[in-house]
Amino acid sequence: MLAAVLSLTLLGMMFGFGLGFAARRFAVEGDPLVEELTTMMPGSNCGQCGFPGCSAAAAAVADGSAAATCCPPGGKGLAVALAAKLGITLDLSAVVDDGPKIAAVREEICIGCCRCIKVCPTDAIVGAPKQIHNVIREACTGCGACVERCPTEAVSMSPVPVTLQHWVWPKPAYVPLAA
Repeated sequence: MLAAVLSLTLLGMMFGFGLGFAARRFAVEGDPLVEELTTMMPGSNCGQCGFPGCSAAAAAVADGSAAATCCPPGGKGLAVALAAKLGITLDLSAVVDDGPKIAAVREEICIGCCRCIKVCPTDAIVGAPKQIHNVIREACTGCGACVERCPTEAVSMSPVPVTLQHWVWPKPAYVPLAA
């Protein structure tokens, strides 16, 4: 019994050191600009930009094959931040920014088909087959992938409700003083 435990311990240590050596020896250095742009992205990996995830979109923005305005969930704020990071100018007239939105399920017409659950990248929709579904507001990133998949149009996007936790004092309008 002791020989088996000792041999498995030695094998584990040997393979652990081997993996550690291989990780340091064969490490692949990534582009630091792409990594920084990836951290700026929303991270929902929704695919609305046409890329398989936020890291692929960041790589495309970094090499110039995609515009800085390619991320719909990020909106104008993300586009301005990406343009500032890359040192490019943007035309934001075509970008529509309605503010942050979250998904909402109309329970009276939900049939419980589970199609919306399967496409949600953040698992924000909860429910079971043939049961009414609901959205966890804190987990929803507003990507809108569930809206297209719902056959009964029970899922819609609505603005984030103003609560005490999310309320921000609006900025007053600037009125210059007459001299």
